[in-house]
Amino acid sequence: MDSAKERKKILIVDDSELNRALLSDMLSDEFDILEVENGMEAAGILHSQEQEISLMLLDIVMPVMDGFELLTVMNKNGWIKSIPVVMISAETVPTYVDRAYDLGVLDYISRPFDERTVRRRVISTIMLAAKQKELAHMVTDQILEKEQDNKLMVEILSNIVEFRNGESGLHVRHICTLTELLLRSLLQKTDKYPISKKDIPIICNAAALHDIGKIAVPSEILNKPGRLTEEEFKIMRTHSAEGARLLRATTIRENEPLVEMGYQICRWHHERYDGGGYPDGLKGEEIPITAQIVALADVYDALTSKRVYKPPFSHEKTMEMILNGECGVFNPILLDCLKDISDQLERQLNAFSSPYDSQDEIHDTMEQIMERGSLDVSERTLRLLEHERTKYQFFAELSQEIQFEYTTTPEMLILSEWGAKYLKMPETILNPREDAFGKELFTEDQFEQLLERLESTSPDDPVVEQTVLLNIHGVERWSKVITRSMWGEGEPPEYVGAIGKIVDIHEDIEKMNRLKVMAVHDSLTGLLNHKAAKAQISEILSQDEKKQCILLLFDLDHFKQANDKYGHQFGDEVLKFVAETLKSSTRTGDIPARMGGDEFLLFMEYKTDMEAPVKRIFNILCGEFKGFPIRVSMGVACAMDCNGDYETLFRMADEAMYAVKKSGRNSYRFYNEELKTTLIETKKE
Repeated sequence: MDSAKERKKILIVDDSELNRALLSDMLSDEFDILEVENGMEAAGILHSQEQEISLMLLDIVMPVMDGFELLTVMNKNGWIKSIPVVMISAETVPTYVDRAYDLGVLDYISRPFDERTVRRRVISTIMLAAKQKELAHMVTDQILEKEQDNKLMVEILSNIVEFRNGESGLHVRHICTLTELLLRSLLQKTDKYPISKKDIPIICNAAALHDIGKIAVPSEILNKPGRLTEEEFKIMRTHSAEGARLLRATTIRENEPLVEMGYQICRWHHERYDGGGYPDGLKGEEIPITAQIVALADVYDALTSKRVYKPPFSHEKTMEMILNGECGVFNPILLDCLKDISDQLERQLNAFSSPYDSQDEIHDTMEQIMERGSLDVSERTLRLLEHERTKYQFFAELSQEIQFEYTTTPEMLILSEWGAKYLKMPETILNPREDAFGKELFTEDQFEQLLERLESTSPDDPVVEQTVLLNIHGVERWSKVITRSMWGEGEPPEYVGAIGKIVDIHEDIEKMNRLKVMAVHDSLTGLLNHKAAKAQISEILSQDEKKQCILLLFDLDHFKQANDKYGHQFGDEVLKFVAETLKSSTRTGDIPARMGGDEFLLFMEYKTDMEAPVKRIFNILCGEFKGFPIRVSMGVACAMDCNGDYETLFRMADEAMYAVKKSGRNSYRFYNEELKTTLIETKKE
C-alpha cells in the first residue's frame, strides 16, 4: 500500500502566517498539512473534505470568521463529531477556555508552545479520537444488532401464535406497519397524547404482541371455518385479557416500556370508542391511545386479508366500511389519520408480500442468534472499554489533571496514579471526609458542599462544576473541580458516587484578575480610566435619590513644556505626582480618574456649599514638582443639573473648563445654564 495514503491530514486555521509555518514545520514530516487563515476558508474545506481531515488546529482571534464562530458552524453541521479540534491560542482567560470546551474542543494548547508538546498532544488527540470512533461504531452496531434481535424475537413469538391460528404470518408485520404509519400521522396532527418519535419503535414492537393471548385459545375454536357459537365466541374473547395476564406475569421486567405498552395493547385493543368493546367496556379516552391505534390497524388488516371465514376485501371497500362505522366506532382523530395515509397503505403493506416459508426457517433463525454468541460480544466490548480506560488515563496523565472516583458504599475515593503522586496521597482513600483529601486539600465545608451538590443531581443533569481555593502542598491555588454523579440501574435510579477531575487554574485566575485591573485602571497612574469612571458615575446618576454631587474636569496648564524641557519620563513623573496628590486629597466615595494625557476628572459629593470642596482641591493641586510649576484649568458641573445623564454632565464640565482656558487658564469655573455668557469665576487666592 502507498504510504502516502496512510498519512493523516491536519488542517491549520490561523491568521498568522508565522504561526501556521511553525506548526507546519513541526508536523509536516508525519502529517499532510492544509493551511487557511480564517474560519470561513476552513468551513469551505470542511464542506468538501470533511472525511479526509483527521485533526484541526484552531486559533481563536481571526478576521472574517473567528474560532468560536467556526466551532458553532461545525456543531450546526455535525462536523465536530467527526473532526477532533485542538485550540492553540494565546487567549488563556478561563471563560475562553470553558467556551472552547463547551463547543466541542478536545484539547487547548496555550501559546507560546514547544514542538514536543504540540506533537505529543496532536498524536494523542488523533489516537483517542480514532479509538472513540471505533468504539462508538462498535457500540452502535451492537445496539442495532440487539434491537434487531429483540424485534425478531417478538416477531417470532407473535408468528408462532399466527401459525397456530392458521394464518400466513403476515398479520403481525402488517399490524406493525399500520401502527407505525398511524403513529407518524398522529404526531404530525396533534400533540394531545404523551407520545414522541422515540416511542414509535417500542409501540410497534409491542403491537406485534397484540394477539399473544390466543395461545391459550383451543385450536379447534381458532381455526373453525364457520361462524362461532356464542360459547365459542366467549372463549375467543378471553384472548385479550389472557395476553395481558401473560405479559404482566413477566414480573422481573414488568416496568419495561415494551412490557407496559404490550400489556395495554393486549388487554384493550378490542375496546371501542363508544364503549361497545371488551374486556372492560372502556370508552373514549379511557382507552390508551396505543390500544386505539392497534385496534384500528387490526380491523383494517382483518378486512383486507383472507380468513378461514371470509375472502379479502379491497382497500377501497375496507376504507368505506371503517369510515361508515360498519366495523365499530373509532377515535375521529385516528380516522383522519387513516384517511391521510390511505394512499400509502397498499404500497407499504405489499412490501411484506413474502411470509416466512415455514416454521423451520424460524427455528433456523433462532439457532443463528444463539450461534452468534452474544456473551462473547459483550466480553469483547468490556475488553475494549477497559482498553480505552487505560488509554484515557495515560492521556490524562500527560495533561496533568488530578482524576478521582468517589463511591458511597463503601465510602471511598480512588485517585489516578498521577494524581496520587502529585498530591502525595495514597491511590485508595477510605472515608475521604476524615482524610487529608477532604480536610486539608479541601476544607471540610468545601468537600461537604461538593458531596451535597453531587447527591442533589439527577441522571439527566449529573455534572457539577465549582471553582475553589485548594491547599496543594501548603500553597493555596485556585482550581476547577469538575464532577459527574454516577447512578445505579434501579428504579428509581440510586446515587452511587461520582467521577471527577481537578484542574489547576491558579495562573489563569491570577492573570484574569490582572486583566480586570488593567481593564479599569490607567497603567501609568493607577487611577481609574475614563471608561470605568464613566460606568461608576452613570450608575450613581441612575439612582432615584438625587445626591448632591459635582464633576471636576481639569488639565495641567503648559504641561507640554515639561516634556519638551525635561523629557517624557519627567512628564510621566509629573502626571504620577498629580495622581497621587489627587488620591490623597479625596475620600473613599469619591471617584478620581485619568482621562488620558494630562486630563483628569474627579466626581465627588458635597454637603451644602459646593464651592468649598472645589476650592480645596484646586488649591491642593496647584504647586510644584521638582521645580516645575503645576497649574490647572478646571471646569465644574453639578449633577443635579444633568437629568441623570453622564454625557450631559461631562459636556457641562468640559464647557466650563474650555471657558477657563479661553479666559487665561489657572482658575476654575462653575457651569451655570442661566448665566452661560457670564460664568461665575473665582481666581486662585
